[in-house]
Amino acid sequence: MGETEALLSAHDISKSFFGFKALENVDFTVRKGEIHALLGENGAGKSTLIKVLTGVHRPDAGTIALNGEPVDVRDTLHAQRLGVGTVYQEVNLLPNLSVAENLYIGRQPKRFGLTHAAAMNRMARALLAQYDIDINVRAPLSSFSVAVQQLVAIARAVDMSGSVLILDEPTASLDRHEVQLLFGVMRKLRDRGLGIVFITHFLDQVYAVADRITVLRNGRLVGTHDTGALPRMELVSMMLGRALEAATEHGHRAPPTGGTGRTIEFSAFGLSRSVAPFDLAIAPGEVIGVAGLLGSGRTETARLMFGVDHADSGKATVDGKAVRISSPREAVRLGFGLCPEDRKVDGIIGDLSVRENIALALQARRGWLKPMSSSEQAELAHRLVKALDIRTTDIEKPVKLLSGGNQQKVILARWLATQPRLLILDEPTRGIDVGAHAEIIQLINRLCEEGLALVVISSEIEEIMAYSTRVRVLRDRQHICDLTGEEISAGNIMRTIAVSEGASA
Repeated sequence: MGETEALLSAHDISKSFFGFKALENVDFTVRKGEIHALLGENGAGKSTLIKVLTGVHRPDAGTIALNGEPVDVRDTLHAQRLGVGTVYQEVNLLPNLSVAENLYIGRQPKRFGLTHAAAMNRMARALLAQYDIDINVRAPLSSFSVAVQQLVAIARAVDMSGSVLILDEPTASLDRHEVQLLFGVMRKLRDRGLGIVFITHFLDQVYAVADRITVLRNGRLVGTHDTGALPRMELVSMMLGRALEAATEHGHRAPPTGGTGRTIEFSAFGLSRSVAPFDLAIAPGEVIGVAGLLGSGRTETARLMFGVDHADSGKATVDGKAVRISSPREAVRLGFGLCPEDRKVDGIIGDLSVRENIALALQARRGWLKPMSSSEQAELAHRLVKALDIRTTDIEKPVKLLSGGNQQKVILARWLATQPRLLILDEPTRGIDVGAHAEIIQLINRLCEEGLALVVISSEIEEIMAYSTRVRVLRDRQHICDLTGEEISAGNIMRTIAVSEGASA
């Protein structure tokens, strides 16, 4: 198909926020009758592009066209009127209202000035029948599965828009059967001539349903290819930003000494919830690097280990003794620490001082009936600020005023104050400057040498290779394999991430 058959096209789209370029000269086209996968890691620009296309953000530069005609998308309602509908992972409907009311909210059929409920229910049944959905449309939306709620949201969006449908992570909360049900609906809509934008992190799903693939990285267009002509290895290289030819060097930390007599710090057997059941054992002085694309189950694994999420199955042991990690409080009691992926949302408390943020975990472990004095907190903060080279003019300064790298060091200091046995770091170097990045890598290496057990999640392959004694590779929410010794290379990690499900790694 040529560009003249494009339903929606964007050309040279740029968008900045406070000097940061979220998008830079990005081109993107959705054709009639295609499913177009939009891929990229965190910070790639996917969400910003979608918000520009749907009128949430106005582009700083560039043009948007619908059916070949230039348009100025003013807001989301205007986008819907133009024919562009969006369905997000978290269904943006009203669970307390009926299915029919959700389908026609804001546009209910009227009779004598009132909602004509019988007509609305008939219309709802007829609309859902187009998707082979036969449910009680008078029942509350909340009484149905997430998959059905997604399909109701899709039916509403198509009925209101009917030209381009944007699906943002629609399969994130669905099981395999529900994913196939959704794919069946997507294929029907494609065959009716809709253009569908499919945003996902699951490569198997991309190859199962998408006709074309566009990859963004760091706000720029990497490329657009027909799915059948793009090998998985090349796709992973596009997303991660390095070619396989250059990804052959080896580099890893030697395993800790001590032989088979080393005490196992933590073991998991068959733990699962939002990831497939997995086993994991880690000893003092080990650094397990966790590799995989965004959405592969890395953060979900960390949340299970730290008790943020409760396991549906499996068991865990510490020093060979069975433990039940039912909450972060229990994990802290066992000597675990977690530096979360989003430090601003889940890590720092911005309005509290550096001193208060550092003392937080230790105070929580001691209990609020045994408060730390201000002088005790200050002594602790001064010691760790010096040890980690946290750049602040005053430990009483609000932590939100520090740079990203120094905020990350404050979170690390918080957990080091508890003298943990196991430290879980989720993307510890994301969004920080080069100097702070190197310092945190050095800190990880030093903590390993001091005998601390670490699990470090990172999207940066070179980083994982620099400090890992073992690399656990995840794909599509499954723990695939461990790489050790000379197996730890960028090429092997990328191949394992890229290999299709059911194939050998």
